[in-house]
Amino acid sequence: MGPRVLVTNDDGIDSPGLVALARCASDLGWETVVAAPSEESSGTSAGLTAAKDHRQVAVERRTLPDLPDVEAYAVAAHPALIVLAACHGGFGERPDIVLSGINRGGNVGRAVLHSGTVGAALTGAVNGARAFAVSLDLPLNPDLNPTWDRAARVARELLPVAMDLAPGAVLNVNVPDVPDVKPARWARLASYGRVQHKVTQLGESEIEVGSVEVDGELEPGTDAALLEQGYATVTPLRSVHEDETLMGGALSRPD
Repeated sequence: MGPRVLVTNDDGIDSPGLVALARCASDLGWETVVAAPSEESSGTSAGLTAAKDHRQVAVERRTLPDLPDVEAYAVAAHPALIVLAACHGGFGERPDIVLSGINRGGNVGRAVLHSGTVGAALTGAVNGARAFAVSLDLPLNPDLNPTWDRAARVARELLPVAMDLAPGAVLNVNVPDVPDVKPARWARLASYGRVQHKVTQLGESEIEVGSVEVDGELEPGTDAALLEQGYATVTPLRSVHEDETLMGGALSRPD
């Protein structure tokens, strides 16, 4: 029997990207369980929803398209809470590896802090699992249909690499949605990406948060720059750790 896998996402249980990633694990012969939010939960980072009804979370059994033998659940919770529950026996035996995605849209640079896709992976890592987050980078044009197989092919090649890592390791993978994806390369986190948040104040009581493409040269060797050049990118992430450079310093100011 192969490793036990939890597959989740932040786009919701009905996302085709979720099915594509679950199929990758299933094709490898890994013991696969899917548990994903019943509704879209993008941008939730590693946030935990407050359970309602005496701290109970609704769970509904589902059947995934073309994967009738894969155990799947729609959960009324953010992905990080789903992963936390899974790592404590909420969906059977705890997973050896958490797969999160395939996300609709890239997760690059320091903005991964806000990603529900990456937040789920980091939650798995701090709870003793390996973790693998994968996203398909798309243009802002909402009329274009994602080519999920492009990201799935890259994920399928990299999953054995992720499984060979020590528990607690996290890989963040981004794949450009282009016809000829270049081989995966290690990449540093960019300070910023090509697509950035834009906040507009509409009045005294309302703001609008959107996205906008920005011009300018991207930092060489970063996930944002390599992704724009057509490479799949792999960034190992560290989760919550002490800052040893500050540890032991003075905790009060001299008089």
